[in-house]
Amino acid sequence: MAFFRNGEIRILLVSVSIISAILIAGGFVAGVITGFFVLLSVFLLCLVFFLFTAWRYRHIAKLSQYLRRISAGEYSLDIRDNREGELSILKSEIYKVTLMLSQYNEQLKKEKLLLSSQMADISHQLKTPLTSMMVMADLLRDEKLPEEKRREFTSHIHAQLERIEWLVSSLLKMSKLDAGVLEMNPREISARTLIEKALSPLLISMEIKDISYSITGEDRVIKCDLQWTAEALINILKNCIEHTPEGGRIDISIQDNPLYSEIKIADNGPGISKEDLPHIFTRFYRGKNASPDSVGIGLAMSLSIIRNQQGDITVESKPGQGSTFFIRLYKSVI
Repeated sequence: MAFFRNGEIRILLVSVSIISAILIAGGFVAGVITGFFVLLSVFLLCLVFFLFTAWRYRHIAKLSQYLRRISAGEYSLDIRDNREGELSILKSEIYKVTLMLSQYNEQLKKEKLLLSSQMADISHQLKTPLTSMMVMADLLRDEKLPEEKRREFTSHIHAQLERIEWLVSSLLKMSKLDAGVLEMNPREISARTLIEKALSPLLISMEIKDISYSITGEDRVIKCDLQWTAEALINILKNCIEHTPEGGRIDISIQDNPLYSEIKIADNGPGISKEDLPHIFTRFYRGKNASPDSVGIGLAMSLSIIRNQQGDITVESKPGQGSTFFIRLYKSVI
């Protein structure tokens, strides 16, 4: 029987046998009646101890079976019994660990699905420029190809290579952000300095489309990582430039309150449709008005950068009335 495999039970039985033998032998010497009552008392004590031990081992066996089922993936089991005692406390603690394992397992499943989806998206994003370059490379092999066409194809290949380089670089940055291995170096900087740093590489694009901009609000000190936060703003500004018509306008304002510092970026473009609005920060999502070259990664990266600094980005938009992005960096409350 499995019950008698327990060393504690075997020791108990041997001890009871030895004590019984001694008491029986002593009973004949000291008196049969006295020996009988002594033997009965010892027997009853041993019986109580035996029954208690049996009850305890039965519950331990249940716990072992419960753990085996949990290891097999049955995370929905609940071992708690809502009683008092150390055994009930142990059951409760085991259930807490089970719950944590269940949540961790679900998170792993979600991350696996997300990784699979991202790999499919990345493959799709890389396949288009690679296919284009392969076609143009084959055309360049033609020795009779006019020089003008040769320069045109070479220029296209260079542009596609730059696009792939940007995509790979962006994905590497996002993977570091997701893994939490990218260290932010927050320091106090001028909000206007941050905005001007973000605007600097985009001024030519804005000039080509004749887009004007303004910066309003009292200059404030913001605590953030200058390089990464500027990159987050660049991606948002790029999105605004992309969707702002020629001769349009982008308004940037600075606000501050005891809870957070806020930079608001508004354009007067066509706005974001109601269907697209909940998904614009989703990686690789491309809305109805996205340009052909868009890969849907810029806004997702901006959100990751800001959230890694205990901040958040929200957007308000209505079709035909432009879009407004709110970048908030929350202040530490001591």
